[in-house]
Amino acid sequence: MRRLRVLVLMHPELVPPDSLKGRSEQEIHVWKTEYDVVTTLRASGHEVRPLGVSNELKPIRDEIESWKADVVFNLLEEFHGEAVYDQNVASYLELLRIPFTGCNPRGLMLARGKDLSKKLLTYHRIPSPAFAVFPMRRKIKRPARLGLPLIVKSLNEDASMGIAQASVVDTDEKLVERVSFIHERIGTAAIAEQYIDGRELYVGVIGNERLRVLPIWELQFGSMAQGAHRIATEKLKHDLGYQERRGVDQGPAEDLAPPLRERINKTAQRIYRTLELDGYARIDFRLSADGIPYYIEANPNPEIAKVEEFARAAAHDGLAYPDLLNRVLALAMGRAKTAGI
Repeated sequence: MRRLRVLVLMHPELVPPDSLKGRSEQEIHVWKTEYDVVTTLRASGHEVRPLGVSNELKPIRDEIESWKADVVFNLLEEFHGEAVYDQNVASYLELLRIPFTGCNPRGLMLARGKDLSKKLLTYHRIPSPAFAVFPMRRKIKRPARLGLPLIVKSLNEDASMGIAQASVVDTDEKLVERVSFIHERIGTAAIAEQYIDGRELYVGVIGNERLRVLPIWELQFGSMAQGAHRIATEKLKHDLGYQERRGVDQGPAEDLAPPLRERINKTAQRIYRTLELDGYARIDFRLSADGIPYYIEANPNPEIAKVEEFARAAAHDGLAYPDLLNRVLALAMGRAKTAGI
């Protein structure tokens, strides 16, 4: 594609250095996505300018106007410290009439609300775990229709924030304790959903109108401690030492019968369209022992570092990392053209 001026939005503390020299693996892990995107786009011939954004929108407009950016590569996952505000930044970019990568504001809103997305998909008869929402400052009481065990999460946060082995509860007392933890430590409402004991599968989808579904990817839990639940805890996802000790890895999902594989792929496309996603997204499933793929959540603008599941699945499908990022840029430009920008 033609040479573009790409403004890359990211959190200020994640603006990467120009070189990895002298940096530890754990340090690089924190801003690996930002580094990979910036360096790869530059190597592809684009002019790239990183911009740290925290709680002010004006610097975005100033940089776009003064530098004459062609497109914004949006790596923000929150604004003003709130994950739910990511949709507002996308809305602001729409108002500025600048092409931007990733998902549109409406898709971000629908996917961010774990309860809302499950209600929409249940209406469309897509299997989802039964759940209940526990707002802050309300009495915590499990509905009679909701059986144990349950897994308790933040209603709005992602990246496994607040998820630990203690998140899986099998008594009402443990439920109250864990919901209270989410309220007090994470500062959001909690969602408790039926715990599906099964395989953790991820399906990447790329596209606006025409969709490309990437190979089904699986989180391989390695050698878990005896009695541990096979869930993607915050520690498991972000502690490199723990991953190495336990043999945690990810790779193509094997031993899936062709009809099941086809069902998962078609379900991922239905979810993508129902939640009005575009750009690129990752759909998360739990595959139960009886072969039912349960929708867990949708992740618009997922982690796109070279070593993470989305980029690895794309590479496995023949889409090299530079080509993946250029495809993401092309989708942004194409959406803007359709909108008359």
